[in-house]
Amino acid sequence: MFTNKETQQVPNTTFPIITADGWASRNSDEIFANKTVIVFSLPGAFTPTCSSSHLPRYNELAKKFSANGVDEIVCISVNDTFVMNAWAQDKDAANISFIPDGNGDFTEAMGLLVDKKEIGFGKRSWRYSMLVKNGVIEKMFIEPDLPGDPFEVSDADTMLNYINPEAVQSQEITIFSKPDCPFCKKAKALLTSQGLKFEELVVGTDVNTSMFRAITNSDTVPQVFIDGKNIGGSEDLAAYFG
Repeated sequence: MFTNKETQQVPNTTFPIITADGWASRNSDEIFANKTVIVFSLPGAFTPTCSSSHLPRYNELAKKFSANGVDEIVCISVNDTFVMNAWAQDKDAANISFIPDGNGDFTEAMGLLVDKKEIGFGKRSWRYSMLVKNGVIEKMFIEPDLPGDPFEVSDADTMLNYINPEAVQSQEITIFSKPDCPFCKKAKALLTSQGLKFEELVVGTDVNTSMFRAITNSDTVPQVFIDGKNIGGSEDLAAYFG
C-alpha cells in the first residue's frame, strides 16, 4: 500500500535536463514555489497507456486547468532527459513540462518507486497524480496497488473534477468523418483545442453512406453533433465556439 503524502512538502530534488543550449537543471523550488502545479507520474515514456491516454488528455485540458488557476502541468517519469525530450517532441505536447527523474530520487522520496524488473524496466514510478500549491501537496490520486498498470484515478478529467467540477465536460460530441478529409482534421483539431472528448464515426467504416445521410441529412463531412444537435461542418463548428 502506498502512502498518501497530502499536506506534506514535495521532495527537494534537482533534475538534470538537456536543452537546446546544453545541460541545465530544474529543482523543486523552481518548479513548485509560489505556484499551483499539477504533477502526473507514470511508468515510462512511449509506453502504451502513458502515450495514448495519460499524457494527451492532460495536454488537451491545459487551457481549462490554466483557467482554473493552474500555473504548470508537469510530467515526471523515471527516464533520462534524452528519452523525455524525444517523447515530448513525438507527442507534440507543448502544454506539458517533461521532467526526467532519471535516478528515481524524487519518485523514491515520494514512496512511489516500484520494481518493474519482471518486464525489463528496472525501477520505475507507480502511476499517480497530485495537485501541489506552493510546494505543499494538497491532493493525491494514487492508482490502486493492483497487478499490472492500473489507470483509474490519476487521469486529467479526475483532476479537473477535483479542482472545479463545473469545468468537466458534460456534452456528448460525435463527429462523422472520412479518412484524409482536411476539413475533418480541422474540426477534430478545434475540438481537441477546446479540451473536448468526442466520438468519431468514419463514414464507410463505422457507418455506411446511406445511414450517414439518413442521420445527418447531408452528403458532406465532417458533420458534428453536440448533445444530439447537428452543428454542421468545420466552419459551423468554428462559429459555434466563436
